[in-house]
Amino acid sequence: MVSRLRAGKPGPAHPGTLAAVLATALLSMGLLGDGIGLNVLLVALPASAGAYIAARAAGRRLSPWAVVWGIGGLGLLVVPALRDAGWPTFLALVSALALGSLALQGSRSWLGVFLGSLGLFTSVFASLGWGARGVRDRMSGSRGRAGVVVRSAAVAVVLLIVFGALFASADAAFADLLGNLTPDVSVGDSPWRTFLGLLGLVGALAAAYTAAAPVRWDGVKVRPGKARGRLEWALPLIVLNLLFAVFLAIQLTVLLGGYDKVMAETDLSYAEYARQGFWQLLWATVLTLGVIALALRWAPRGGARDRTLVRGVLGTLCLLTLVVVASALRRMDLYVDAYGLTRLRISVAAVELWLGVVLVLIMAAGVFGPRLLPRAVAASAAVGVLAFGLVSPDGLIAEQNVQRYRDNHSIDIEYLKGLSADAVPALDTLPEPLRSCALRDIQRALLNSDEPWYATSWGETRARDILGDWDPAVSALDCRKLRSGDNGDQRGTGDVYDPYDPY
Repeated sequence: MVSRLRAGKPGPAHPGTLAAVLATALLSMGLLGDGIGLNVLLVALPASAGAYIAARAAGRRLSPWAVVWGIGGLGLLVVPALRDAGWPTFLALVSALALGSLALQGSRSWLGVFLGSLGLFTSVFASLGWGARGVRDRMSGSRGRAGVVVRSAAVAVVLLIVFGALFASADAAFADLLGNLTPDVSVGDSPWRTFLGLLGLVGALAAAYTAAAPVRWDGVKVRPGKARGRLEWALPLIVLNLLFAVFLAIQLTVLLGGYDKVMAETDLSYAEYARQGFWQLLWATVLTLGVIALALRWAPRGGARDRTLVRGVLGTLCLLTLVVVASALRRMDLYVDAYGLTRLRISVAAVELWLGVVLVLIMAAGVFGPRLLPRAVAASAAVGVLAFGLVSPDGLIAEQNVQRYRDNHSIDIEYLKGLSADAVPALDTLPEPLRSCALRDIQRALLNSDEPWYATSWGETRARDILGDWDPAVSALDCRKLRSGDNGDQRGTGDVYDPYDPY
């Protein structure tokens, strides 16, 4: 199927593409073995250039959406350079790979966008033979241009190594500068670096091959469902809308009345009410999106009256679901006010907020047409991941918990000390001994880290500037006492004795 959908067989790989692939492999071997930071973006740039050259050599034009996906993918690779936290970095890397694949495929439909974000992997094996043929064709004849380039590059590398070693041995300052700029390659990690080099080589080749001969995933057709009659289709959805309306009428009193209203009308505590329905409302939002998808599949398609019915019923359902999103976020806000912000709480709140954006896009598609809806949803997900990484979730968690402590609430030092270096600016403002207990593990990790500049995030560099050469061993504190109530307990009595705490 992939062979049938692929847009022709590309010609020999362009010399510029081969050079970009080689540069990607060398950078992957030299930079990626030391950690994740700016080096990921440095590796992606020549790979992107190689794909662009391959596309132009194959006669492909650069479409506006390809520019959007490409710039978005490279923009997501800024997150590892800025944030020390691993979880937003992982989300950014996965999303960048998906956007890069979309930039090469150019899909438009729902199934095309989904498969296109994974389609880069279908070109791995075919790209190896394509690259080998390109090298063989370019290297044929000792006077070929590619042969001249390769020989010249080899001579340049030998000269750099020989004279660089001589100058480094002649001057300590130059040796120190050279050591800071070049990767520290040892014999022990050679297999790992060789694997990273091969990974970069294969990845860049697959990207270039996909750019030259993309798979047209939009050619995979999904048959529309059988159109239902108006009554059969609309009655279940109208009943669902009525159920939503009744539930939300009750929720609006909570949204407007706040916690005092809850205490007056229920026997639930603050934490019990906040936790009771958030996950249910989150799942209700997800299931509603599924109901909308199935309803569109089997919607009546008789004419203008049917289109008006579909827009009215599904538009009402989307609008009511938006209020469900607001109710779920309000419950999470109540819980965070009571017990502070955590990684899981900020993550699920961000997902719920994005689902609300998807509902707005669906409503807009009902007015302006659904042609751009699949790509708009994918773009909104990418923007959400990028914004999530740029706002520094670990930093926000630390700031919110420190502010709660200043407002005479408890603070969970045991949890906060497990955050990344992004949390240092906020944790550094805590009074002693809370400050030392919160920063002790982070500072030890910073002092033991010898990552080079290209594998060090800005958050880690800023944390080093704030903490300086402070030695956490100087203040020998028993931080375990803080868990029993000295200078603030973990979360407050509500969570200490409550056996149900899904967050």
